Amino acid sequence: MSVAGLRFAVVAARWNETFVRRLVDAALDTLRRSGVREEDVELTWVPGSHELPVAASWAADSGRFEAVLAFGVVIRGETEHFRIVADGAASGLQRVALDTGVPVMNGVLAVNDAAQAEARCGGSHGNSGSQVALAGIAMAELYAAARGSA
Repeated sequence: MSVAGLRFAVVAARWNETFVRRLVDAALDTLRRSGVREEDVELTWVPGSHELPVAASWAADSGRFEAVLAFGVVIRGETEHFRIVADGAASGLQRVALDTGVPVMNGVLAVNDAAQAEARCGGSHGNSGSQVALAGIAMAELYAAARGSA
């Protein structure tokens, strides 16, 4: 199947933006290299990872996209707040996907420290943004085929 005409919403958290921007850049590059046209990708920034599910919901509900890619980086601090944010983002994104049927890819990293974020944003573990984009393409193709728009 061709990716021509498949549309993607990318929602990204500004919190820890240095890392998130690297995830988003890798995802956009992967989409482009896979044949997705720039005009078929819409990028929206939200304050933090906690806000990703509602932005993903708006995108999915619009009917304009075959997949939503969500990116954030939540780094452990002195308290367990990071886990609440990461778990809430993950469950919220999954709920959007299940409620709408639109594939929603969870690119939210929950890490113990900046070194782990670094390793997953282009470091020793590669770039998770690219991996999320590839999964998003695969799911968008399946979604388009299921809807008969392939």
